Amino acid sequence: MPHSLVEYQSENHIATITMNDPKTLNAFSTPLKNAMMEALNRADEDTEIRVIVLQGANNNFSSGGHIGEMLENGMESEALVDKLDFMLREVAEISLKLRNIHKPIIAKLEGAVAGAGMNLALTCDFRIASENAKFVQAFVNIGLIPDAGGIYLLNQLIGAAKTTELVMLGDKLKADDMARLNVVNTVVSADEIDASVQALATRLSNLPGKALASMKHMINVHAFGGLNEALDMEVEQQNMMAVTDDFKEGITAFMEKRKPVYQGK
Repeated sequence: MPHSLVEYQSENHIATITMNDPKTLNAFSTPLKNAMMEALNRADEDTEIRVIVLQGANNNFSSGGHIGEMLENGMESEALVDKLDFMLREVAEISLKLRNIHKPIIAKLEGAVAGAGMNLALTCDFRIASENAKFVQAFVNIGLIPDAGGIYLLNQLIGAAKTTELVMLGDKLKADDMARLNVVNTVVSADEIDASVQALATRLSNLPGKALASMKHMINVHAFGGLNEALDMEVEQQNMMAVTDDFKEGITAFMEKRKPVYQGK
């Protein structure tokens, strides 16, 4: 059987979607994005599915965007801008899809919850984190800005002051830090996270689905109505960042450290 970058399971009205590229800590590549969109569409269209769980394989949620793919056409400015533009629009599609599915979505957060991976988690309705989860908005370290709606979503959830701190400093934070900021709903031990996610998913699956769908729609209107505009602005700003020396120097240093991971070694 070929290796599946996204696994889909359904049981008792709950769909579990697993990002499955452990060698890159489930980095968000184009093939993974395409497989995830297919899985999300499947869960969205299946009337038997009432709740969706989004998780990553091998005890990591996601390390963010696939830097190796970003640089596959080289560092020449035009090629780099085109590739970054393409990848940003792809991850934006997933952010919008997660909000526009009118079924509750739970992010199960373990290990790496970084960059675009963290921001996709922010678009979910519930976030349950293992105490081993590490959250980081690492974009500043490579001269870019957050994608997947990161600044907009953080600002909606925790306000401008803390958003500024997280994105400008790029510090790695623990699950307990995220709980204090009300970014995650619950922090549990690694041994308890499966049971905690299952308990919440089961509880939601037994509640009136139409009422939950209406609630999510209203939350989208009142809290996330500007997401589309924010995603478009990200593409515009990132395209400008991609031609700067800060980005080229930062991404070169990053790849030197991470090259074995993206080469599958």
